[in-house]
Amino acid sequence: MRNFRSLILVLSMTFVSNGLFSQTSPSKKIKTLIVDGQNNHDEWPKLTYILKTDMENTGLFTVEVARSAFTWKGDKFISEFPIENLPKTEAKEKPQADPNYSPDFSKYDLVICNFGWNAAPWPEETQKKFEKFIKKGGGLVVFHAADNSFPEWEAYNQMIGLGGWGDRTEKDGPYVYYNDAGELIRDDSAGNAGAHGPQSEYQIQIREEHPITKGMPEVWLHTKDELYNSLRGPAENMVVLATAYSDPENKGSGRHEPALMALEYGKGRIFHNIMGHVDYSVECVGFMTSMLRGAEWAATGKVTQTIPDDFPTADETSSRKFKK
Repeated sequence: MRNFRSLILVLSMTFVSNGLFSQTSPSKKIKTLIVDGQNNHDEWPKLTYILKTDMENTGLFTVEVARSAFTWKGDKFISEFPIENLPKTEAKEKPQADPNYSPDFSKYDLVICNFGWNAAPWPEETQKKFEKFIKKGGGLVVFHAADNSFPEWEAYNQMIGLGGWGDRTEKDGPYVYYNDAGELIRDDSAGNAGAHGPQSEYQIQIREEHPITKGMPEVWLHTKDELYNSLRGPAENMVVLATAYSDPENKGSGRHEPALMALEYGKGRIFHNIMGHVDYSVECVGFMTSMLRGAEWAATGKVTQTIPDDFPTADETSSRKFKK
């Protein structure tokens, strides 16, 4: 009997250790919806698949996907990384609005936006339903190109705090960044929003202790990715949790740009992460840890997940190759 119990213990420990970001399952899981369908980044269907998989592997989340009927870009990855129970979609050469796109946000605790630059607007009624969902306390996570989306949707711009491209200019709000003296700057000067240099590794510097960043090294090295700079927007009810230096030698701004942000919109909480360009970017342990902790915070207001032992250091990146 003793040997049998020992065997069960070993098998249990093995099972837990095989989950890349596994945690103790709560009695009530966080009901999550990833919204996607149109994004200038071709790999967007694969990134949705990776996020769904890694979130569910924690034991903290259940994840469903609401995809627009008309998709743009990513055709190869839609077929290679299929999501169960999704209706068949139709690929378009240009973004086209889906007049019937209307997820029931009220069924969920959390929404993750994986729409990107130039995505067609949602129907007005759907926008209003989403605004109500967040105002009443729903959680939202936006990452990378999702801060390029929907430039004319005023409430969305307020939710994400800062955005880029899409004819965003000084009319939409200030640039926000840290200077070399460690001061948070709100810069109202004229200019377009959104730029980046070639993909590279870059350091993330924690600026605020927050449930999402608590326990992270003060500085950690993110793997190869685009580093957005010159984002601008309302930047209200926003805390810059971490920055990254946008190096002029890499066509950057020469400023410490917001990389992780926490916001409030009504009673809702929003986590904004500028990282996550392609698969090797989201395979960074620092990125995925930030996303998982940010998602839990946006949904619940707290974070129970620990910082993994293989988290990046100031000088070394750390990645986990995703295996389907």
